[in-house]
Amino acid sequence: MLLGIFQQFDIFIFFVVALVVAITVHEFAHAWMATMLGDPTARAGGRLTLNPLAHLDPMGTILLFLVGFGWGRPVPYNPNFVRYGRWGELWIALAGPLANILTAFLLALPGRIFLLTNQTLPDGKIYVFLAVVVTLNIFLAAFNLIPIPPLDGSKILYLILSSFGVGTYTIIRLEQMGPMLLLLLIFADRLIGTNIIFTLLEPLIAIMQWFVGSSTIPF
Repeated sequence: MLLGIFQQFDIFIFFVVALVVAITVHEFAHAWMATMLGDPTARAGGRLTLNPLAHLDPMGTILLFLVGFGWGRPVPYNPNFVRYGRWGELWIALAGPLANILTAFLLALPGRIFLLTNQTLPDGKIYVFLAVVVTLNIFLAAFNLIPIPPLDGSKILYLILSSFGVGTYTIIRLEQMGPMLLLLLIFADRLIGTNIIFTLLEPLIAIMQWFVGSSTIPF
C-alpha cells in the first residue's frame, strides 16, 4: 500500500505535501467545472480556490494515513443550476480525476525528458518528491473513478442507470448505501486479507502510469 513509502522521514514529508497538492487540485477542478457550467454554489462557498485549507477533509486525510485511502471535502453543487443535466454533473465529477491525471503528466515530464536524454532515471530529492506527487495524483484519480457513492465514478454509474430507466429512488438508496460499502472495501484487507480495491484498480493504475510516464514510485 501507499503507506509502504514511509521508509524515511523525508519521504513521509513528501507524501504529506503531495497529498495536499493532489486533493487541492482535484477539488478545485470540481469547483471550476461546476462554475463553468453555470452553478455559483462552489464559488459562493469559497471552494473556487487553490487554498488547501478550503478542500481538506479531516476524516479523509486521517484515513489516508491509516489505511492508504482518503478523500477531500466534497465540492457542493446545485443540479438545478448545472447546464446539460446529468451530462453536466458527469463533467463535474470527471473534472477531479482528469485534473489529477493532467497534474501527474506535467510533473512527470522532467523525468521523461531526463530519461530520453540520459537513458537513465534521475535521482535526488527533487525527483523523489516529483515521483511521490505523480504517484499520489495517479492513485487519487483511479480511486475516485470507482463507481461507488460518494466517489466521482458513481456519477458515471448514475448516468448509465438513468439511461436504462432506473428511477431516482434506486439512485438515492445507492447513495445511502455507498459510503458503508466503500468502507467495507477499504477495510477488506484487514478483515479477510484480500485488498479488493487495489485488485480492482491495478489495471487502471497501470494504464495511467503508462500514459503519464516514468516519474512514479511503486504502489
